[in-house]
Amino acid sequence: MSTRPDDEDDSALFRRAMSDVRRAPPPQHERERPPPRAPEPRQRWADDREVLKEMLAEPDPEWLESGDTLQYRAPGVQESVLRQLRRGRYRIEKELDLHGYNQEQAALALSDFLALCQDRDLRCVRIIHGKGNGSPNSGPVLKSRLDGWLRRRRDVVAFCSARPLDGGTGAAYVLLRPR
Repeated sequence: MSTRPDDEDDSALFRRAMSDVRRAPPPQHERERPPPRAPEPRQRWADDREVLKEMLAEPDPEWLESGDTLQYRAPGVQESVLRQLRRGRYRIEKELDLHGYNQEQAALALSDFLALCQDRDLRCVRIIHGKGNGSPNSGPVLKSRLDGWLRRRRDVVAFCSARPLDGGTGAAYVLLRPR
């Protein structure tokens, strides 16, 4: 026996029962997503800004005194290697400070230091030689000696005076050959 009115059929009853029901939105994974954004070369933009900042920066007068700077590259070494070294693009792995050393002590310390660097396969080091402000009228002694010592070594690929923030003309970046 049925408890519903005779004039309504099943489909009408169903439509009336479902009259206030709305379609649910599709699940998150089925929704249409916007197309992905094109990749942005943010690192290249940052590098370009840094180069522009360096080009527009007021030059340090100490850095412009070319007769006061050290610079060398071994035969066969590309100019770009020296340029990268001058710009400080190599990571300094160790440093030696020669302040207070006389010539003999400095020569021995340099020899020991470079031997240690070769043993540890270090590629880029900084040697602080000072500007010679405490030297007699002859000028910076250790600086000129260091220039000669480094030029004679086979393990030295290139060297140059450091950037002002790393000691300027009172220090040198030295690039060493791999073992």
